[in-house]
Amino acid sequence: MDGVLVHGNRLVPGADVFIERLVEIESKFVILTNNPLYTPGDLAHRFQSIGLRITEKQIYTSAMATAAFLQKQKPVGKAFVIGESGLTEAIHEIGYIITNNNPDYVILGETVSYNIDLIKKAIRLIAEGAKFIATNPDPSGPSEDGLVPACGAMAALIEKVTGVTPFFIGKPNPLMMRSAINFLGVHSEDTIMIGDRMDTDIVAGVMSGIRTILVLSGVTERKDIARYPYQPTYIYDSVASIDLSVNE
Repeated sequence: MDGVLVHGNRLVPGADVFIERLVEIESKFVILTNNPLYTPGDLAHRFQSIGLRITEKQIYTSAMATAAFLQKQKPVGKAFVIGESGLTEAIHEIGYIITNNNPDYVILGETVSYNIDLIKKAIRLIAEGAKFIATNPDPSGPSEDGLVPACGAMAALIEKVTGVTPFFIGKPNPLMMRSAINFLGVHSEDTIMIGDRMDTDIVAGVMSGIRTILVLSGVTERKDIARYPYQPTYIYDSVASIDLSVNE
C-alpha cells in the first residue's frame, strides 16, 4: 500500500489510473500489506474514499496470513492476542478462541497503544510454553506525530525477556507471498509482485520465485538498488508508468 498506491492518505499520482487499467483488463490483483491493524473492509473504505476502486476481497493482510497459517498448523485452538480488530477478527473467523487461559499461541500484532500489562502477560504465557507468533517484523511505523514502535520492536522486547524467537508471518517471509497467491487462486508463474522496498517487498518476491517490480515512489531509491545481492525483474518510477504487458 504505502509507497506504491498511497502516501498516507494521499494517492501516489497515477495510482487510480493504474487500478482502473487492471480492472479493465480483468487482471486478478490483491493489495498486500504487513499492517494487521485494520480489516479488509476498513482498508477498502479508506481506498475508495480517496478514489481507488478496490474492494475488501482485493486486500490481503498479515493478519489474514497469520490466521491461514494457524488454521493449517492447528485447526482448532486458543490464542492470546495483542492487536486490533484487523487481527482479532481474522483469528475469530477461523474458529479460534481468544483467551489468556492456557493458550496454544501468543500472537503479537500492531496496536494503536501497546499496553505494558498485556506485554507482561504475553511474556509469562510464552515462558509457560505458549508458541510465539508475530504478524510482521516491522520495527517501526509512521504516525501523525512521527515514528512509533511497531510489531517487530515489541517482539524483540518479548524475545529478549523470554529467550523465545517469534515466528514472523508477514513480509519478507515468503509464506506471506504464498498465502496471498493461494488467496488469489493463481500460479506463481503468472504473478508479479509490485513493491517499493528492496528489503521486504522485492526479497519476498525473489524468495517466492515470482517476478518483481520495484517502484521508486516509496522507500528505496535508485542509487540503493545495486548494493543488494538480489535484483528486481523490472524497475519503474511509479505504478503510473508500469507496462502491463510484462505480465502477458
